[in-house]
Amino acid sequence: MSKSIKLNNGTTIPFMGLGTWEILHNCPSIVQTALDKGYRMIDTATLYGNERECGQGIIQWLKADPVKNKREDVFYITKLWHQEHGYDNAKAAIKKCLKKVEGLGYIDLLLIHSPCQGKTARLGTWKAMQEAVDEGIVKSIGVSNYGKDHILELLNWSGLKIKPVVNEIEVHPWCMRQELCDFCKSKDIAVIAFAPLSHAGRVNDKSTVEVAKRNGITNGQALIRWSVQKGYIPIPKTKTISRLSENLDVLGFELSDADMKTLEHPNVHDPSDWEVTTVP
Repeated sequence: MSKSIKLNNGTTIPFMGLGTWEILHNCPSIVQTALDKGYRMIDTATLYGNERECGQGIIQWLKADPVKNKREDVFYITKLWHQEHGYDNAKAAIKKCLKKVEGLGYIDLLLIHSPCQGKTARLGTWKAMQEAVDEGIVKSIGVSNYGKDHILELLNWSGLKIKPVVNEIEVHPWCMRQELCDFCKSKDIAVIAFAPLSHAGRVNDKSTVEVAKRNGITNGQALIRWSVQKGYIPIPKTKTISRLSENLDVLGFELSDADMKTLEHPNVHDPSDWEVTTVP
């Protein structure tokens, strides 16, 4: 299995990355250590309050070995939150996002964090994001927490010049969203799976433990590998340095069909509290 996935605009994205929601203490150190251990994608957002710190961690890694560590080898993702939606707000917010990580030179992937500010704001934000790509300060753009109708609204918009490359949504065996994921794939939109460890709440579920024991892996590896085999791009978060390597080490084994079915709970819908994919 490849360590990168080709997006619909021809760029490549690492097969998984580090989620940084709620990582505030020692964030630069955690990000730099993750890169040292082989991570090549860092996911943040204006809402997280740690964009600057994530950027510092990446820059520290680049400076540690300028010959070996290259900017083009790191995929940096951030997202625009509600108050930054709408054309004018988004134009200003994008500049602020880049300023926080100015040492990086550009943003690899910029997302609309959620669709809940209404159609006018959504499309105005997308217009500003398209212009950022034209200016070269953003390489790719996508969405997050979008439902099928939100995606169709964007794809059918007369002002669409650049198609979204990803939809970042909560996906794990207890929140499978199979219909939405299949729809995204049918439109050549990759799925980034946040909370692949189910917010850690189901890591010790008996189904997870069973599959992990059967394969001689950790519970976390079982859940992350499930996401990888489904064709998603998982971004597990951890504040525990010792878990960084094991979470990333999921390409050396494969779960059987029986393992996949054991993990899956298709009749359970357990998303995060602020799910907005059905907001008009």
